[in-house]
Amino acid sequence: MMEKTQTIDDNWMPVWEEEFEFNLRAPEIGVLRLEVYNANSTRDDFGGQLSLPLSELRHGYRVVTLCDEKGDELSKVKLLLHIHLKDATLAQK
Repeated sequence: MMEKTQTIDDNWMPVWEEEFEFNLRAPEIGVLRLEVYNANSTRDDFGGQLSLPLSELRHGYRVVTLCDEKGDELSKVKLLLHIHLKDATLAQK
C-alpha cells in the first residue's frame, strides 16, 4: 500500500498535517518506507529515504534521520514524526 502527501510549496520547514491509515494482514513483518522529494517545476528531486520495521515503532513523537539513495545517513536531513498505532499488539511490545 502506498500513500502520497500533498506538495508544499517553497518552505524550509514544511509541515504535512496529513494522516494515513493502513489495514495490515501481517504487521509483524511490515515495513514503513518514507521517501521525501523536493518538487520543482521540471522534476521531483530525491531528498531522502528511510525504512522502519513496524515491530520497532512506538507511540509518540520521533525524530528520524533520512538516508541517501545508497543508504548513507544525511546528517542534516531529519523528519519529526508523530506515530499512533491502533493495534495494541504492536503498540505494547
